[in-house]
Amino acid sequence: QVQLVESGGGLVQPGGSLRLSCSASGSLFGPYVMGWYRQAPGKQRELVATIDSDGTTNYADSVKGRFTLSRDDAKNTGYLQMNSLKPEDTAVYYCNAKRGGWRPYDYWGLGTQVTVSS
Repeated sequence: QVQLVESGGGLVQPGGSLRLSCSASGSLFGPYVMGWYRQAPGKQRELVATIDSDGTTNYADSVKGRFTLSRDDAKNTGYLQMNSLKPEDTAVYYCNAKRGGWRPYDYWGLGTQVTVSS
């Protein structure tokens, strides 16, 4: 069983930046999709961004132009660069690695808190 560990969360002022990392405890059998989701208090978990094994990215409208998702498969790590942060970005951010078809899996991290406040 592979474990995903998020890091890089914290408290930042509006307009600031954070870089989240998602590291896998072992090798992730590819191809797979890496994604970031977030859940704010009292709200459902929502998709932030995904990146396929070929580098194709998909972003929620609310973060387009501000967040950038990348991955380094050699390191089994993904990165979410978050710029121009807003108070509404405050949430627990979760990393996900999902593969369908042969040898499917769906791994989740425990989350990292991001708080945007002055």
